[in-house]
Amino acid sequence: MSLLNFIVENIFKSPHLFLGLIAFIGLIIQRKSISDVLKGTFKTVLGVLILNKGVEIIAGIINPAATIFTRLYGVSGENTLNPIGIGNFTVEYGSVIGGVMVLAFLMNIIVARFTKFKNVFLTGHILYWMAFIFVAVGVESNLSGIWLLVFSTVMLTLYIVITPALIKPFVKEVTGSDDFTIGHTTVGLSLIGAYVGKWFGNKEKSTEDIKIPKGLEFLREIAISTGLVIFLFYVILGFIAGTSLRMEIFGEVNGELGKYIVYSFTQGFTFGAGITILLLGVRMMLAEIVPAFKGIADKFIPDAVPALDCPLVFPYAPNAVLIGFIVSMIASVITIALLAASGKLSYAVLPLTVACFFDIGPAAVFANATGGKRGAILASIVCGVVLIIFEAISIPLLQHTVSDFVQAFGGNDFSIWTMITRFLTKLFGM
Repeated sequence: MSLLNFIVENIFKSPHLFLGLIAFIGLIIQRKSISDVLKGTFKTVLGVLILNKGVEIIAGIINPAATIFTRLYGVSGENTLNPIGIGNFTVEYGSVIGGVMVLAFLMNIIVARFTKFKNVFLTGHILYWMAFIFVAVGVESNLSGIWLLVFSTVMLTLYIVITPALIKPFVKEVTGSDDFTIGHTTVGLSLIGAYVGKWFGNKEKSTEDIKIPKGLEFLREIAISTGLVIFLFYVILGFIAGTSLRMEIFGEVNGELGKYIVYSFTQGFTFGAGITILLLGVRMMLAEIVPAFKGIADKFIPDAVPALDCPLVFPYAPNAVLIGFIVSMIASVITIALLAASGKLSYAVLPLTVACFFDIGPAAVFANATGGKRGAILASIVCGVVLIIFEAISIPLLQHTVSDFVQAFGGNDFSIWTMITRFLTKLFGM
């Protein structure tokens, strides 16, 4: 019994060890060499640890900004968020998240094997974070133990089966083939983008007919573009906050304007560094977890269609990606300002630079396929607005668990499916 307790407490509750164990088992089943098994296992462990460090850095940049926003909005004490936090939640519920991932993926394979839904979800980090979200919603709904595991597994299974199937026709419109579909949190916004393009655009005039000045090509680097956006965001926020509040939140040294601008620059590019670290962890984990999963799936479902990460559509319309990022950032910041001025915000809502690039960037690609340049621009505006609305609605739904996560990364399927799932739990009296 003591050995079992040790395994549960020290391995199952540590996501890096648990996912490393999953990779180990998957590679053993595929009869890989000892060297490949060990390499895959250790790189999975490293990938998860690196990913979590990236999240910690990003959250560390977002949290002070959230504090200022809360003060500027005049949020009352009763409405102040008090989440467990990303790190603590991951430690406490790591074993449940890992179990949900494995069980939902196995259900995905069974569904793909015996039904017309042949998509197999292979975007490992999205599988992890969506499991994280569904477990959080379950905890907010007072579920625990086996019921929390079952509930979260059912919701994650629905997500990884339904969303790749919904976006698949539009992936074919972009790529011209059925070789893959998308398994990513962009799906909800990408469907909005695709239909906005279809209804209001003109597909005869593509974004790719636009010549991007060589001087702006550096914005294609997500770490640089997000770093610049957060830098400007901090500068503007500091001006709005005023000297006294700025010194209170960011330290007395930042009372001097010049020093605060330097501080803002550092914060912005620390955020960019966090993005770089996060993506490194994602790539390292994916490189090992996906083959371990895919090798098992291929043995049971030879005709499976992989649901893969959203950057696979970027090369088909790189100008659309850049348009989606820039236009949606402008639209989302304006939306925040209008909502703040209206007094309708109860919690701090922040610009979502990561979502604007990785979720609305693909949405603009799909909008370009269905509605050309006009469709991509209109879709980016619409998605930039709804991104903030979805974020604002979903934050209080996770206020005791991981509201800090959706403040930094929400507005996309994380928020959409939080709202859907929370509605279902309330419908059934949870």
